[in-house]
Amino acid sequence: MLDVLKIKEDFPVLKTAPHGKKLIYFDNAATTQKPTYVIDALSKYYKEYNANVYRSPHYLSALSTEAYEEAKDAVRRFINAKSSESIVFTRNATESINLVAYTWGLKHIGEGDVIVLTIAEHHSNILPWQMVAEKKGAKLKYVHLDENSRLDLDELKSILKDEKVKLVALQHSSNVLGIINPVYEIVNLSHENGAKVLIDGAQSIPNMKIDVEKLGCDFYAFSGHKMMGPMGIGVLYIKEDLLDDIPPFLSGGEMIDEVFEDHSTFAPSPLKFEAGTPNVEGAYGLMKAIEYVEKIGLDNILKHEQELTEYALEKLSKIDYVKLYGPKDAKDRTGIISFNVENVHPHDVATILDQDGIAVRSGHHCCQPLMRYLGVPATVRASFYVYNDKSEVDAFVDGLKDVRKWFR
Repeated sequence: MLDVLKIKEDFPVLKTAPHGKKLIYFDNAATTQKPTYVIDALSKYYKEYNANVYRSPHYLSALSTEAYEEAKDAVRRFINAKSSESIVFTRNATESINLVAYTWGLKHIGEGDVIVLTIAEHHSNILPWQMVAEKKGAKLKYVHLDENSRLDLDELKSILKDEKVKLVALQHSSNVLGIINPVYEIVNLSHENGAKVLIDGAQSIPNMKIDVEKLGCDFYAFSGHKMMGPMGIGVLYIKEDLLDDIPPFLSGGEMIDEVFEDHSTFAPSPLKFEAGTPNVEGAYGLMKAIEYVEKIGLDNILKHEQELTEYALEKLSKIDYVKLYGPKDAKDRTGIISFNVENVHPHDVATILDQDGIAVRSGHHCCQPLMRYLGVPATVRASFYVYNDKSEVDAFVDGLKDVRKWFR
């Protein structure tokens, strides 16, 4: 069992008192808070290492370059990639997905080809593929949910029978419903039918052990800030046998081999995908976040999230004016719960909870197609992480009862 009270002490922001109340931070699916271990590492970088990477032989540049390369290798180990050449640093998961769309997608997807998405995707895994489809004359097909609010694998199998399917792009875990998709089965099904697979791991990287070698996906994208790392640093894993086939995304310094007046040649991966000065301190901070997460243990984090989810679902299901979305239990889901309060706008729910110091998100959560599928314009979302506990869930449920009093 995790010592949550001890873990809380590692997060300075949790001492904040919004509106004079104790902060209960339930917006972890948007971003996680940062432990002192990561904050101090960022300060150390700027105090002791700061210089540009790869460009100079001087002492600070050597230190900075070493830190950057160590961070890349830390990510490689964290997701069990074969080589650091497969690890590309980006700004976030959104940029990672766009990189694949604008390079591999525009090169390999043609007229009449099919791109498969799910109805629960974040806009960041829809819009890039809409762009590819529009430019190349391809088609988008969506896999929907079954009666248990989980991905309909029978529908996916039916779609995959179309020999024109070139890519399946889906989230590992939903940022609205918290469902964990059976990605191992989906990768195997897709590859059996000749399709590549991109996985959006933004919501799974904070709480699940990812092994890209065992998983076998072609691309895996995630952001550092979802797992207690800094904002502005993301990762794209590219399967090793695809690296030489994918052209650069952006052009500029350090991604070149040679530049002539009329043409250029490019550096090998990952440098050819990392034009310009990279986010070195972000990479360093991400490495420290990985160290912190691994010390706690990803299995422990997911178990803790699921225990809180089960506890919250049990309490919320007893409130007749609360409508829950997603599976009715915590099996194969993360610490995300979406709901609405009858006859109260989600924004009003979130605003009133904020007066009690409880931070939740309201809105469509960058998932408008899913909202339409659910038949609602928006929901309230509570999302738990390693520093949350059952007493906070109790306060949250009590807060919802106060919300109802305001609108009787």
